[in-house]
Amino acid sequence: MNLKLITQQVCDLAKEVGSFVRSEVDMVRREDIETKGLHDYVTYVDKTSEKRLVKGLTKILPEAGFIVEEGTTKIKGQRYNWVVDPLDGTTNFLHHLPVFSISIALMDNNKVILGVVFEINTRECFFAWKGGKAYLNDTQIEVSSTKSLNDSLIATGFPYADFSSLDNYLEVLRSFMKSTRGIRRFGSAAVDLAYVACGRFDAFFEYGLHPWDVAAGAFILQQANGIVTGFNGSNNFISNKEIVASNGYLHNIILSHVKKYL
Repeated sequence: MNLKLITQQVCDLAKEVGSFVRSEVDMVRREDIETKGLHDYVTYVDKTSEKRLVKGLTKILPEAGFIVEEGTTKIKGQRYNWVVDPLDGTTNFLHHLPVFSISIALMDNNKVILGVVFEINTRECFFAWKGGKAYLNDTQIEVSSTKSLNDSLIATGFPYADFSSLDNYLEVLRSFMKSTRGIRRFGSAAVDLAYVACGRFDAFFEYGLHPWDVAAGAFILQQANGIVTGFNGSNNFISNKEIVASNGYLHNIILSHVKKYL
C-alpha cells in the first residue's frame, strides 16, 4: 500500500469537498438546521460533505469501511476504516466564524496510519502518513520547542453538552490562566490538534470528544514529534472521549494540571 500516494489523494478530495462547504456558508437558512442533541447541530452541508467524502474515499480504497459522524454509511471494513468528520466546527460554520475543517483518518485495525485535516477557510492542509513526517501544504512541520509552562499557549474546547465535570474543568482553566500566556478555544478539535502539530499551540486538552474529532489531528501531531494521551496518561485517547496533546516537553506538567482536577 502506497500511503504517501493515498494521502495525497485524500488531501485533494478534502480540498475539493472543502470548496463545496465554503460555497455554502451564505446559503444555509435557519430552517436548514437540525438539532442532534443539546447544542449539537447538523445541516445539509454536513451530510452532503460526508456523502461526497465517502464516495471519494471508496474510490481511493474500496476495501475500507467507515466510522462517520453523520451516519450516511454503515459500511464497516474488516481491516481498514476511514474515520471522517465532514465539518468539524459546525457551530462556527453557522455563525460565519472562520475556523472549521474536514478531518479524515485511515485506521488499520486499531491503529491510525494516515491523517488529513483541511482547514477550509485558510485552505491549509495538514497531513501525515505512517513512516513519514507531518506537513502543512508542502512544508514539513514540527511541534514547538517551548519548555516552560509560563511561556506556553494552550488550546481547549468548552463543554457544550456534557456538564458532568464542568466545575472541575473550570478549575483546570483557572490553573492554566495563572500559569500560561493564555488559553484559546477555536471550536474545532481537529484544527486545535493540527495547530499543536505545527507549533502554533503548545498543548491542547478537552473531554467529550469522538473518534472523528481527534483521530486525524492526533496522528498528525504524533508524526510531528508531539505526544498524545488520555487524561490518565494512556494511549487510548481515540475512543475514551478525553485527550491531552502537547509538544512533548510540556506533556507531564500539562497532564498533572489536568489530572489534578479531571
